[in-house]
Amino acid sequence: MKFRFVLCLGLFSLSGFAQAAEPLCQQKEQAIQQQIDIARQHDNQRRVTGLERALTEARAGCTDAGLKAEHQEKIEKHKHEVAERERDLSEARDKGDNEKIAKREKKLAEAREELKQTEAAPY
Repeated sequence: MKFRFVLCLGLFSLSGFAQAAEPLCQQKEQAIQQQIDIARQHDNQRRVTGLERALTEARAGCTDAGLKAEHQEKIEKHKHEVAERERDLSEARDKGDNEKIAKREKKLAEAREELKQTEAAPY
């Protein structure tokens, strides 16, 4: 009898915790769950195990403020990379090496695209 009560209490508290989760955290949990489902469809047990661990950690310590802070750090990192690529391109243009200029332009475009994707992501 005590076991059933403890089990019911535990399940009830978990359901209440899930409802109290913050919107960005819910989105993150749903994204991880979708990846788990895909990994199961492809019989990739190692990926399932890793994703389940990530889901447990997300449920335990996720806050919208924390996700926003991490997201802002990623954006700043990508902005720094874009600035570095712009400097590299400027140096290549100063030297006049057309091959290096083309390479640097390509890398700059890639860095800008990564920044754009990161800024568009919700977390």
